[in-house]
Amino acid sequence: MSSQVGPVRRLLDVLIGALLLVVASPLLLVVGVLVLVTSGRPVLFRQARVGENGRTFTLYKFRTMRTVASGPQVTSTGDARITPIGAFLRRTAIDELPQLWHVVRGQMTLVGPRPESATLAARYPDACRPVLMARPGLTGPAQLRYRERSAVPPDAWTDVELWYLDVLVPLRVAADREYLDRPTIPRTLYYVLVTGLFMVGLADLQQSVTPPRPRTAPASPEPGHSGR
Repeated sequence: MSSQVGPVRRLLDVLIGALLLVVASPLLLVVGVLVLVTSGRPVLFRQARVGENGRTFTLYKFRTMRTVASGPQVTSTGDARITPIGAFLRRTAIDELPQLWHVVRGQMTLVGPRPESATLAARYPDACRPVLMARPGLTGPAQLRYRERSAVPPDAWTDVELWYLDVLVPLRVAADREYLDRPTIPRTLYYVLVTGLFMVGLADLQQSVTPPRPRTAPASPEPGHSGR
């Protein structure tokens, strides 16, 4: 599994990331105003995420949840904390567009594992922890296959964080490793293209998840506000 971004992929990150940032700037402005008008400040949500080689950085995205609400670190479809405009932004992944700035800066890459929250990363199964060394991506196979719809646990599971850590994280890591083992330029461009098609409703790679038997939940840390 490659954890490094080569010079060609880095060039793609800068060129495509900067181009998309310029093209999307009117949309970013409109979305920022909508968030401000419908749910007030802050417009952007910030959180410590795990970056390349385990170093944390402050990730920015459009705020999609109520500021006074607390709850699990994992957000799933139907979460009562999500605002009406936030539901649309999350469904279309528009809330992630400010992260193009992280791509241009080199904190993230176009395709790779999602940057995990520091709190959840500390609870990763040992076998899944190597993926935290890779440079996180704006999109990727795991992000396209296992989105918030997959984060809704079946009735037998009462703990959404346990469902995420026990079931989804191993699936997401396996999907990301498929790409990281062979991060070619054609595969990188493929995932960028599919993500664009997903955002406009023309592609959906989400997969269903077969639930195993749940285990007993350990004591959870203090809940907080987290995105994908």
